[in-house]
Amino acid sequence: MKLNKELSQRYRRLHLRKQKFVNMPEYTKEQFLELYRKLPEELKEAFGAEETMNTLESISDEYKFSDDQTSKMVELVGEVLIGLLPLDEFQEIFEKELRLKPEVTKKIVFKIYRFVFYPVRESLSALYQMEVTPPGISEKQEAPEEEKPKGKDIYREPID
Repeated sequence: MKLNKELSQRYRRLHLRKQKFVNMPEYTKEQFLELYRKLPEELKEAFGAEETMNTLESISDEYKFSDDQTSKMVELVGEVLIGLLPLDEFQEIFEKELRLKPEVTKKIVFKIYRFVFYPVRESLSALYQMEVTPPGISEKQEAPEEEKPKGKDIYREPID
């Protein structure tokens, strides 16, 4: 019963925010609940998991969010987990909704990816049909080449 109430509240907030973003599709309460029911179990668990809430609460405390900002952060993360907010739009909308500076947003979004989205990356990848990586980091990013010392290594002993 608690989950249905929570889903209903999130649906109402999503419906109100839809008015601000033209590209967001309109969902009825029934469609919203149907989306939730069709989610993989891993995403359903992450949607209401204590670890997810603890991570978001920790971020809220660290950045001294207002109750309104905390509520919006929880909603946006929930919308990503349920499939309503595409990952590639998450950072931009997060920054606008919470009215944060871009550099602060990047740090927070990185933490959310690391502690909330990354543990369920396979399910999110299947849901969005894309790799789950924090913005600005590509999956195939190469490590810088190690610089080799020039000249003779004086610490190496000769082999006899």
